[in-house]
This record gives sequence, structure tokens and C-alpha cells, in this order.
Amino acid sequence: MEFQKLLERIVQDDSTHAKWLNTLSFMENAGARKISKCEHPVSVTLIQLKHAAEEHRHAYYLKKQIGKINPELCKTYQEHELLAPVATRQYLHSLDIKACRYLRSAFNLNNEELKYAAYLFVTYAIEVRADELYPVYQDILTKESSKIMVKSIILEEEGHLEEMISQLNEFSPDWKQHAENILAVEKMLNDEWINAIAEEVSQLDYA
Repeated sequence: MEFQKLLERIVQDDSTHAKWLNTLSFMENAGARKISKCEHPVSVTLIQLKHAAEEHRHAYYLKKQIGKINPELCKTYQEHELLAPVATRQYLHSLDIKACRYLRSAFNLNNEELKYAAYLFVTYAIEVRADELYPVYQDILTKESSKIMVKSIILEEEGHLEEMISQLNEFSPDWKQHAENILAVEKMLNDEWINAIAEEVSQLDYA
């Protein structure tokens, strides 16, 4: 199922829409926690702190949006409150592991250096994805005259992407060719995630 059609279907059903928001919130929260894990104990940069704080805020903001549908829905991140919970939980974790494996061999890094490189490249890949995902979602929300909005997230994710590119330029002059490899891995994992959600949504009996 094409991504836009999938989202159009998701927003038609309150329970499924709440799970979608909760799934996005879970992923933003997982991203924030990964960024914090990659921080150097003393040399952490202002941008890194800003990113972790903003991703945590996105997780909180998306969770709060669920209240506009029904405050009783999706209060936690338990499996039954997420769409395609297994693929959702694996997506970022798998991307991190595969990216680390690639970066370790490409740049011959020690553990501390690898953490920072993984932060740069994995966050970059996720921001590229967010720049595609959130505008499509917002367009559908606007068409449906939904009370739910993700415009503020779109603006911040665009800013994040610019900041990641600036940091990657400092990290390596040929970062783009390496980023292409990480983006290819991310695309494969994202396709698996979307397919798993589509399969789950297709089984729902919409009236």
C-alpha cells in the first residue's frame, strides 16, 4: 500500500489513528534516548543536547495529540497500543546496529568515536525520513480538517537536518557517499516497517 493511501486509511479510524500517533511518539522517544546514549560524558555539544531535548518534546507533543482523539487511548507504549509493535521496536535498533557496523569499518573508529559517528549518520538518516513523513501526514490532517497538527515538528525537523549536515561536513569531507549507504539501509528498514503497518491496517474491519 502506498504510504499516503495508508495514512489516509489510518486517520479514518480513531483507535488506529491514536495508535499511529503513539507509534510516532514511541519512535521520537527512542530517537531521543539514542542521542542521549551517544553523548560523550564531558565533550557533549550544545547541538546534541538540543536535539535530544527536541526529540523528547516531539514524543511528548505527539502523545498529547492523542488526547484530541480520546484521552483514554494509548496511555503507555505497550505492544497493543502501537502499530506493528515488533517492526516499530526493531526499526531504530536495527538501523543503529547496521550503521555502527558500517561506520566502524569505513572510518576505523574507537568506541567513543563510533558513538559520535553513529549519532551523526543515524540521526541524519532519520531526519531525512522525517522530512518526508511528517509533511505527507500534515497534508492529510489538513484535508481532513483534523484538530491534530504536526506543523511545529516539521519546522524543527528541517532545522535538525540542516544542523546534521553542518556537523557531518566537519566530521568528514566525503560524508555524503557514506551517508548514501546508511540511507539505503534506512530505506530497507523503513519499507519493512511501513509494510508491517499496512498489513496490520489492512486486516482492520472499517465500517
